[in-house]
Amino acid sequence: MDYKKYFSDSINNLKKSGEYRIFRNIARISGSFPNAKFRNYLKKENIIVWCSNDYLGMGQHPFVLEAIERAMKEVGAGSGGTRNISGTSNYHIALENEISEIHEKESSLVFTSGYVANDSALNILGSKLENCAFFSDEKNHASMINGIRNSKAEKYIFKHNDTDHLENLLNKVDINRPKIIVFESVYSMDGDFTPIESYVKLAKKYNALTYLDEVHAVGLYGHHGGGVAQEQNIMDEIDIINGTLAKAFGLMGGYISSTKTIVDFIRSFSPGFIFTTSLPPAIACGAIASIRYVKDNQQLRNKLNEKCLLIKEKLLAANIPFLKTKSHIIPIIIGDSRLCKKASDELLEKHKVYLQPINYPTVPRGEERLRITPCPLHTDQMIDELIKALELTWKKLKLRKAA
Repeated sequence: MDYKKYFSDSINNLKKSGEYRIFRNIARISGSFPNAKFRNYLKKENIIVWCSNDYLGMGQHPFVLEAIERAMKEVGAGSGGTRNISGTSNYHIALENEISEIHEKESSLVFTSGYVANDSALNILGSKLENCAFFSDEKNHASMINGIRNSKAEKYIFKHNDTDHLENLLNKVDINRPKIIVFESVYSMDGDFTPIESYVKLAKKYNALTYLDEVHAVGLYGHHGGGVAQEQNIMDEIDIINGTLAKAFGLMGGYISSTKTIVDFIRSFSPGFIFTTSLPPAIACGAIASIRYVKDNQQLRNKLNEKCLLIKEKLLAANIPFLKTKSHIIPIIIGDSRLCKKASDELLEKHKVYLQPINYPTVPRGEERLRITPCPLHTDQMIDELIKALELTWKKLKLRKAA
């Protein structure tokens, strides 16, 4: 086999289709988010970031930076190993206690990322629960899909947010078999919410566990930032919650939160946890500071909501097509990978607006998009400049306007 040709042809085919991904060299400016530097060869230009997952700008907050610096000076940079060997510190334990508190659960377990948390937890649950069956929303994140696949358990895929289809599938499985319904609270590409209460009712009716991914909701919804389940007063009905420290809390890491028994089970059996070096203690300390600040700061969540509403109003007025959801995620549909990249390039190079194109396989072909994720630190002037840049880009590229 000509390996070189195979790999080269595969990359060239991606480029021809417009699906080849280019990583922009974006340097965030400490203390000045959403301002950043775009470094393209020798150019260093100020830009405004509009597609960050740092939804509240906490990755730059003075409280967080101070906590990280303090812990790093105290215990150093790395953790020293896995949690079992030498990688557990007071900061890891305190962080898990903070997570349990915001999710109103008995126990929590921190992983190196939300992806690893999902993959590891679902994998071990599906492989250890004898004859387990998963019921997974068709739009679930790749980490959930991989965790289920790697477990080799039987799986049923139900139509997105379709409770009737889910119940039809549940009806096909013996009531006594272990079952897990797997879903997200906010879907990151479409920005839509899940009928959580309906899933909980079905789980009780058909003797299933519920596994809820709140990564795009934690910190942003609920009276203490516990997510959509907390906002809907149904958190105590969810068996296992997955979350992240890398979005609204502005750092890195993921976790699960559940009963002491379930968390201890995953802690004791999951290779994805057992054999992975733990988060640096300084990052854990920064996450503690971020959670404590965000959980009681409803004003921060209110401000984010105000910015989102303002952008949606202005997009409507400008006839820019977007998915009209109620969440903080604003997808602008273009529907062509090449045009999506052209629009992103034009916005960045001509208007200093950074919106990364989102193509297949993140979204299906024909649904390529730009994804606006505002934060409370975006000013009204920045919003006006964003809308103007979109209008000019749409006109230049002759992109489809809203009906």
